[in-house]
Amino acid sequence: MLKYPIISLLLHLSLLYNIGNWQLVKFYDENEQKDKECWKMQELFYYQDVMMKEFDATIQSQQIDVDGRKYIVLDNTAFYPTGGGQPHDTGMLNNVKVIDVERIDDEIRHYVDELLPEGTKKVHGVLDWKRRFDHMQQHAGQHILTAAFVEILNYPTVSFHLGTETVTIDIDVPNLSDQELAFVEKRANEIILENRPMKTKWVTQDELANYTLRKAVAVTGEIRLVIIPDYDYNGCGGTHPTSTGQVQAIKIIATEKQKKKTRVHFVCGSRVLQELHWRKKELSETARLVNAPEEEAARAVTKLLQTQKSLEKSLADAHARILSFEAKELLHLASNHLIHKIFTSRSVQELQQLARAIVAADEKSTVLFVSEQTDRVQFVAAKGQSAPTDSMKRITNTILPIIKGKGGGSDSFVQGGGEPTISAEELLEEMIRILM
Repeated sequence: MLKYPIISLLLHLSLLYNIGNWQLVKFYDENEQKDKECWKMQELFYYQDVMMKEFDATIQSQQIDVDGRKYIVLDNTAFYPTGGGQPHDTGMLNNVKVIDVERIDDEIRHYVDELLPEGTKKVHGVLDWKRRFDHMQQHAGQHILTAAFVEILNYPTVSFHLGTETVTIDIDVPNLSDQELAFVEKRANEIILENRPMKTKWVTQDELANYTLRKAVAVTGEIRLVIIPDYDYNGCGGTHPTSTGQVQAIKIIATEKQKKKTRVHFVCGSRVLQELHWRKKELSETARLVNAPEEEAARAVTKLLQTQKSLEKSLADAHARILSFEAKELLHLASNHLIHKIFTSRSVQELQQLARAIVAADEKSTVLFVSEQTDRVQFVAAKGQSAPTDSMKRITNTILPIIKGKGGGSDSFVQGGGEPTISAEELLEEMIRILM
């Protein structure tokens, strides 16, 4: 009787043993796969040597994706794929152009304008080094500037964008003063001038506790740190120079509000010189136009703007006087306080001013204006406080559907415009008919 429970127990133990072994094997397999992936990442040329400009590799496949884009997969590459806020590299594989690089399904795809001839096994890659090094300067500059904002003001960066002309970071603060920006920029350039090393290191999740990271990392497994010793420790998968001195310089050029944050625009390295050359060119041209030395250009422009503002006011006053005379003339020619007229190519804003001048001068008046444009017709209708006519809204309610237009207003003043489905004369006659 006892042998069956014993057999059953042995079977259960055997099953548990096998399951345990399977789970253990699965655990080691999964971790071994992760280790292989991390090891493969570390072996990539663009991580092994960020200064590598050329390389040789073996083609693993040439494909066309679902969007019809041609791409080549290599056994290794120095081409950096888009990621971590840094744009992709470009360059050449043998004699074909690399126009985009992406990491998809654990492979790095080099998108090319043409595939290489069938049977090609080996390739020689050449990076567009000007583009790559520019990205390295801007990305490293972002690390330095972001760290300076934290060090000087304790303001964290919440986002980063590396554009074709400028770099932006969004600082988690609603306002930044000029003085704060100057302090941060000065500190960032001090770090550059000190020519500190920029190191990278792969660490595990457990090893992260040994580093004071500026920002928590979201990735799991092996993590790549970019380190400026005794200054900044940050998880990052981008490419950077080997020292801060290679960034050359950082210049903040503008800020803008982004809801409760402040977006800081800046440039680094060779872009600082480009920005300086552009601004010098603009300053020289401005100085030439205002006929003043460059150091006096701002004062000369200010004087011109003040003169322009004064002239615009004088012009507006003169225009108002002309409209006043025109209003009196139209009132003089009016019959029974009804003023109606068709104008050619006159703005609706000017007709509004004229209509208001008339009803202000004669509270019993009713004004009906039509402006005839090349491909549009507009109208204005107004009445004084003591005018016997009904609401001007009757005009818009009837006229707008006829001319397929838009408009609106109040009981005493309306305006609108639309397509010339009827002539200006017919439109004015219809407006008179509606009120009479």
